[in-house]
Amino acid sequence: MEYDLSHPHPYDGRSGFEPGPGKLFSIAVEPGNYRITLTLGRRDRATTTTVKAESRRLMLDALTVPRGRTQTATFIVNTRVATLAAPPANAPGGSAVRLKPREQGSFSWDDKLTLEFLGDLPDSVTVEPANVPTIFLLGDSTVTDQPAEPAASWGQMLPAFLTPDIAVANHAESGETLKSFLTELRFDKVLESVRPGDVALIQFGHNDQKANWPQTYAAADTTYRDYLRTYIAELRRRGVTPILVTSPERRMWNGDRIRPTLADYAAAVRAVAAAEQAPVIDLNAASVRFYEALGPARAPLAFNDGGKDATHHDNYGAWVLARVIAAGLAKLPIGAHVRAQDRQFDPAHPPAPESFRLAASSARDATTPDGN
Repeated sequence: MEYDLSHPHPYDGRSGFEPGPGKLFSIAVEPGNYRITLTLGRRDRATTTTVKAESRRLMLDALTVPRGRTQTATFIVNTRVATLAAPPANAPGGSAVRLKPREQGSFSWDDKLTLEFLGDLPDSVTVEPANVPTIFLLGDSTVTDQPAEPAASWGQMLPAFLTPDIAVANHAESGETLKSFLTELRFDKVLESVRPGDVALIQFGHNDQKANWPQTYAAADTTYRDYLRTYIAELRRRGVTPILVTSPERRMWNGDRIRPTLADYAAAVRAVAAAEQAPVIDLNAASVRFYEALGPARAPLAFNDGGKDATHHDNYGAWVLARVIAAGLAKLPIGAHVRAQDRQFDPAHPPAPESFRLAASSARDATTPDGN
């Protein structure tokens, strides 16, 4: 269906703009993948448009259309709700994902498809169901779609580096571990949603290593590996390709070198990947090269809260890590869905943070993400 944006109207239960600051356009849809086609351009001047979907998922980055011209842009957006298929009578399980307070009412879990337009509005938006493969993201706060500036994670930047024939379904959430992702029925939601031919990227570790969280702690040399193997087996049973991702390091220095805080968990991921013959993207090693390339004085420019946060990233840091993930995917069979210009990237030579530009979303929140 095509929506004319030249005469904006408030959301009326079917389509329209959300109240409050920003330009957020929502359409009521069933859960699934949707192909979005934008028509952009004006007769009287050049236009520049950035588009984010749902909770700040980057879809289109600063597309400029010259004056007097029209251009279309296409991408795929995944939508979901928390509801699960009810288990049979007397069977264990639940009827919905156990969302955290911050997730209640968020764009990530509602019954709408929401697009945030930054810069110039398109003339029109066309929305149609899309039968395409999906990349599912399972992880913690360094992967999730952070809902508000200034925090950001690599999972919400990844769609911008993919071709418009694949979806990204980001099920990661702040504070999660391999155990809690199960007990909160998030893994059930993933398993209910996947189809043969899909791909799942799995990155946990930041919170699993916390022995002071006794209900979710998983030792790197034993239970952590067992849980990873279980995830791999359940996904493969459904025809899904699991790809393991080592966790990005924290910004802890020993002189001008990063002091490892996740090395045993990164080693466990690599060992399980080798034993299970599963692909692995070593984001841990890449993040170390990235931070050390910037050095102690400039590395804070890649992190949340002006660098006060040494775990979570800002838009620049998340964008660089997403480039690493895209380049890693490009080496695998799924790589045909990575844009040609984004298939190679050296984290030891990142773009300068001082010159990085990404249009900021209207939502802002100084709250530190869970799991810090």
